Amino acid sequence: MEYVSPEGLRLDGRRPMEMRQIRAEIGAVAKADGSAVFEMGNTKVIAAVYGPREVQNKSQLIGDQALVRCEYSMANFSTGDRRRKQKGDRRSTEISLVIRQTMEACIMTHLMPRSQIDIYVQVLQADGGTRCACINAATLALADAGIPMRDLVTSCSAGYLNSTPLLDLNYVEDSAGGPDVTVGILPKLDKVTLFQMDSKLPIDILDNVMQLAIEGCKAVANYIREILLENTKELEYRRGV
Repeated sequence: MEYVSPEGLRLDGRRPMEMRQIRAEIGAVAKADGSAVFEMGNTKVIAAVYGPREVQNKSQLIGDQALVRCEYSMANFSTGDRRRKQKGDRRSTEISLVIRQTMEACIMTHLMPRSQIDIYVQVLQADGGTRCACINAATLALADAGIPMRDLVTSCSAGYLNSTPLLDLNYVEDSAGGPDVTVGILPKLDKVTLFQMDSKLPIDILDNVMQLAIEGCKAVANYIREILLENTKELEYRRGV
């Protein structure tokens, strides 16, 4: 199957180095301490953060830092697949762990000892790049909750199909079986916090694909900063500052 036309267009009309449209909204869950909806093309994710609060299971208490917990799930209607998804399946457990470890790299847990922070992320609509969207939604929700962070952590994917590096894969491209990478970065600190790759690539091609994913992460970071700034201005306006 041809994923890039002779004119250089992908199946959804994008250029190889073009991201899908991203949209975000803060404060989607009223009872949460922080929440956000994040969309990357047709992929839509909601995240809610509770905490810092008292550790519920005392055996998990960490004396000098906060305990970070994460739960990832997919809504049964998110893919159109009629098979019932089991709660706590291996993929969900693995993605929960990936999101938690990525978030732990940016949360200043030492400022909130003997407490816990719960992050819940749910995929409402899936069209590729779900874990990237989950990380971006969780970052926004943490910022909305006022959780101190070293930097925003943002994520994006890139792949290699038809001998062409492609940014921000949708479901059809992701399912094509070509190599792809998922990257998470702390943009201001210039650090990589997540790197996942599902098949081998020559080192020179890998370098190009990874750099493309990093550029995508930086674009997401710029967008998230804009959303947070707009939200701050709106709050100041409401308070009459």
